[in-house]
Amino acid sequence: MEHYISQLLYRYQCVTVPGFGAFLTEIQSAQWDESSNAFYPPKKLVSFNSYLKNNDGLLATHISQMEKTSYETAVQDMQKEVSLWKNALLNNQSIVLQNIGTVSLNHEGSLVFEGSNHINYHTASFGLSSFVSPLVKREIVQEIPVFEEKEPIVLIPETATTRSYSYLKYAAVFVVGLGVAGIFGANLYEERVLEETKLVQTEVQKEVEDKIQEATFFIESPLPNVKLTVKEQKLSYHIVAGAFREESNAQRIYERLSKEGFKSRRLEKNKFGLFPVLYGSYSTYAESQKAMAEIHKTQNKEAWLLIKDL
Repeated sequence: MEHYISQLLYRYQCVTVPGFGAFLTEIQSAQWDESSNAFYPPKKLVSFNSYLKNNDGLLATHISQMEKTSYETAVQDMQKEVSLWKNALLNNQSIVLQNIGTVSLNHEGSLVFEGSNHINYHTASFGLSSFVSPLVKREIVQEIPVFEEKEPIVLIPETATTRSYSYLKYAAVFVVGLGVAGIFGANLYEERVLEETKLVQTEVQKEVEDKIQEATFFIESPLPNVKLTVKEQKLSYHIVAGAFREESNAQRIYERLSKEGFKSRRLEKNKFGLFPVLYGSYSTYAESQKAMAEIHKTQNKEAWLLIKDL
C-alpha cells in the first residue's frame, strides 16, 4: 500500500488511509543554508495527521484501478494492511514506509511520524538537485593618494617692461568687456524669439482643443458598456460533519448547523448512497485546519476534511 500512497502524493495534497490516518503535503520554497553555502530546490514536506481516518475513496479507487480489482476488494485489502500496522505498533515496532517516512508510538501512546527526504514530491522541481556554491572572495583595493608637486612662486621686481605689460592687460580687459556685451545682447534676442514662439504655440493648442471639444458633442454611436467578470475563489477544502443513509437525517443536521451559525452545506448523494453534510467550505488548507481544530474542540471530534473541487 505504501507504493500507491507514494504515487498519489505527487498529485494530491492529502492521501487518507482509512482507519489509520492521513499523509499531508505542504510546499516549501527554495532554501539557502548560510553555514554550508548550499542551495536546495522547492519541495513538498510530508506530514501525518492521525485524526483524519474516514475513507474518502481516493486511495481505494487508485488501488482497485492499479490492481484491476473491485472497489470492495481494495477496501478489504487496505483494512488487512492497517491491522498489520497497528499490531506492529502495539509491539513497539516502527512502521517504515519506503520513500514516505517512519511511523512509531511515543511514551504517551500517540503516533509520531518522521518524514523521509529521499524523494521530492514537488513536480515543478523535477530534475533539480541541491548544490554547494563556492565562496566568492572579494579583495579590497586601497587607493594611495597622489600628491602633486607645485612649482615654487618666484617674485619678479617691477621694471619698465612690466609696466608696459600692465597697459596690455587693461586693453585685454576692455576687449573682453565688449565680447560679454555682445553675448548679453544675443541672449536678449534669443529670449524674445522664444516668447513669440510660445505665444504662437499657445494659440495653436487652443484651436486644437476647441476642435476636440466640438467633436465630442457629435458622437452618434457611443461605445457599449464593458462588463467585467470577477472569477470566484474556489472552495476546495470542506469539513464534513457526517454522511447519512437517510436524506431526512442529513436535512435535520443541516438545519441544526445552520441555526448554530455555520455556513453549512448539503452535498448530492455520493456513489456509496450517502448524503454528506458540511460544516463549511474554505479556500485554503490553513483556514480549514484552523476551523476543524475548533470544531473538534467544541462540536464533533469525528469531523474530517474533504479536499475536492465542488
